[in-house]
Amino acid sequence: MTERTFLDAQKTVIEDFAMNKNKREREFYSLDVGDSTFTVLKRYQNLRPIGSGAQGIVCSAYDQILDRNVAIKKLSRPFQNQTHAKRAYRELVLMKCVNHKNIIGLLNVFTPQKSLEEFQDVYLVMELMDANLCQVIQMELDHERLSYLLYQTLCGIKHLHAAGIIHRDLKPSNIVVKSDCTLKILDFGLARTAATGLLMTPYVVTRYYRAPEVILGMGYQANDIDQWNKVIEQLGTPSQDFLMKLNQSVRTYVENRPRYAGYSFEKLFPDVLFPADSDHNKLKASQARDLLSKMLVIDASKRISVDEALQHPYINVWYDPAEVEAPPPKILEKQLDEREHTVEEWKVLIYKEVSEWEEWTRNGVIRGQPPPLGAAVIESPPQPRSSSSSANDVSSMSTEPTDPSSDPTMTSETDSSLDSHTSLGALACCR
Repeated sequence: MTERTFLDAQKTVIEDFAMNKNKREREFYSLDVGDSTFTVLKRYQNLRPIGSGAQGIVCSAYDQILDRNVAIKKLSRPFQNQTHAKRAYRELVLMKCVNHKNIIGLLNVFTPQKSLEEFQDVYLVMELMDANLCQVIQMELDHERLSYLLYQTLCGIKHLHAAGIIHRDLKPSNIVVKSDCTLKILDFGLARTAATGLLMTPYVVTRYYRAPEVILGMGYQANDIDQWNKVIEQLGTPSQDFLMKLNQSVRTYVENRPRYAGYSFEKLFPDVLFPADSDHNKLKASQARDLLSKMLVIDASKRISVDEALQHPYINVWYDPAEVEAPPPKILEKQLDEREHTVEEWKVLIYKEVSEWEEWTRNGVIRGQPPPLGAAVIESPPQPRSSSSSANDVSSMSTEPTDPSSDPTMTSETDSSLDSHTSLGALACCR
């Protein structure tokens, strides 16, 4: 299909959406946010910048219709090139599909432009959380909170994997928490569907969170070699069986490195690093250390799986089939990542997705009332110990740039989604 034919076909599909949209009054207003201008629906008031990065600028706002605080992300230059356009389309499509209490919920999608010809801005409205794990890990957490946060993370990952979605950028800044100890995974700009037959790019996560198998799949970049050295110094040189799984050039490099015996997990994670043992759920440092020893395994085939981790004694005290076995999201485009289009074609596809969302909302298919998609009510919600537990709002969407090697427009690995003055109060007790 030629580019012209493709565009004509897609434009025909969205003509009805544009016609309906022009019939109803669209109320927007504009204000400057840093170096950018936000043009948003008037239902969103009290905008406050809370984060910026390579993938977008984020503001907190009050939604007068839903009567709640939300986070609004303006995608950064979505049509600058094919990479940006495809990433924007992927994030929007995947976020419309997922629906789990441990995955960030998409509340609204809109554009202030009224036609495809004018289309240039995409805004995603999501749940507003209190902090990300970069902040939470600085707090003194007991075993209940540590265990519950891990449990929720595993539930979210299991939900994504059940639909064949590989997040590819899971790190503390992409995991967010509310003061009631509920946790959600966010940022699907780099996610992939497992159905793709394409070779995954090695630059999939921020450097310090790359798995050993990802590091070993890379070329010999200085930073990657340094990271591999840190792994084997701590965990020890892997077995010969593992080395035989590597391609010849990588195996030769690893075999020529100094051999390390590694440290025992008792030395790597002594009791002093853990909170006191729990009397309530009988959670202990020895259990947490055992789970770590099963997770931090160089050979992925011998590493504990998500399902196995959910059954581990340190985790399964929270096990709820409704959360663990929640229906997987239905991904309509199984070959999403194999699609290749021009920027103009991606633009048409994104405009169609935005128009469909607005049409669904107008027809009441998506009610726009709490609880939102991705924010299912917890049957036994965590109860706060006191009403004094509070937190300043932090974006529900990470804007931290990924590895600069993966995109020439990305220049930093610094987490820019946090306000330097943001502080999180004590997390409420778990359910």
